[in-house]
Amino acid sequence: MHLPTELAEAIAREAARHDRSALMKAVAAISNRYQEARPTGRLTDVERAAYLAVRMPATWAALRVVFDELRTRLGDASPQSMLDLGAGPGTTIWAAAESFPNLDEITCVEHNPDFIAVGKALAPRQARWIEGDVRSTPFPPADFVVLSYAAGELDAPNALIHRAWAAAGLALVMVEPGTPRGFATIRAARDSLIQAGAAIAAPCPHAAACPMKDPDWCHFAARLERTRLHRQLKGGDLGHEDEKFSYVIASRTPVQPAEARIVRHPWTEPGLVRLELCGPSGLRTLVVRKRDASAFRQARKSHWGGEWREIS
Repeated sequence: MHLPTELAEAIAREAARHDRSALMKAVAAISNRYQEARPTGRLTDVERAAYLAVRMPATWAALRVVFDELRTRLGDASPQSMLDLGAGPGTTIWAAAESFPNLDEITCVEHNPDFIAVGKALAPRQARWIEGDVRSTPFPPADFVVLSYAAGELDAPNALIHRAWAAAGLALVMVEPGTPRGFATIRAARDSLIQAGAAIAAPCPHAAACPMKDPDWCHFAARLERTRLHRQLKGGDLGHEDEKFSYVIASRTPVQPAEARIVRHPWTEPGLVRLELCGPSGLRTLVVRKRDASAFRQARKSHWGGEWREIS
């Protein structure tokens, strides 16, 4: 997927205010911090520009995938309001604007005033910004609440997750890095939300205990086409980047989950496709052969993170 042109241009303008070599050093520092699962914390001006250049696009890509799944699972429900907790520079606003163009009310809670200033300057639509710590700031209710790359930065996120759930009228969306640690945060949240009465809308096709066992972990990927600036700062030759993420969508009302979820890249060989699936009966490997024409066509078009429907 391609970053919105307006956002790409805004990021480029912010980056152009800084020396390129200093920006590249800041990009490396931001990337290391992310890979080591260290909190973002307070950033310098150049680090903030680096964050916009390399982390904001990746986060946007993951959110686009998750929000499209949310839209699918909500069906006829049309959310009118969104609450983003730990909003950073407003990445969620950009992703939601494409998946939910009819949102009337957006509220962002962020403790960093510099990110709030950037978010207000960049955002494609008006939002209400609240400067405060998500651990203590009162939350206004909203149709859906987002915790994007935020809960995992806390030592004990359970209280925040339950406060976020209490504010959600339709659904709570949580996204974390697609790492063992990120998935551990999501799995614990999933268990806690089920106990609180939530219906799990995605990605899980069931509400039973998660069948994914350590050291394996459940995660997915969003492929983002890199801008020229992104390629230059990351120093890579590839024209794309895969942002790996774990997520859960909890719904207030019963929803129709996926029949089964494809939890690995489909493996294609001559005449067959091998799929790793998670379903109500747990994890299983499905081999679809060319002689099963309809199923084979579906399997050839399938993708990691997508839904699998049995063809009777």
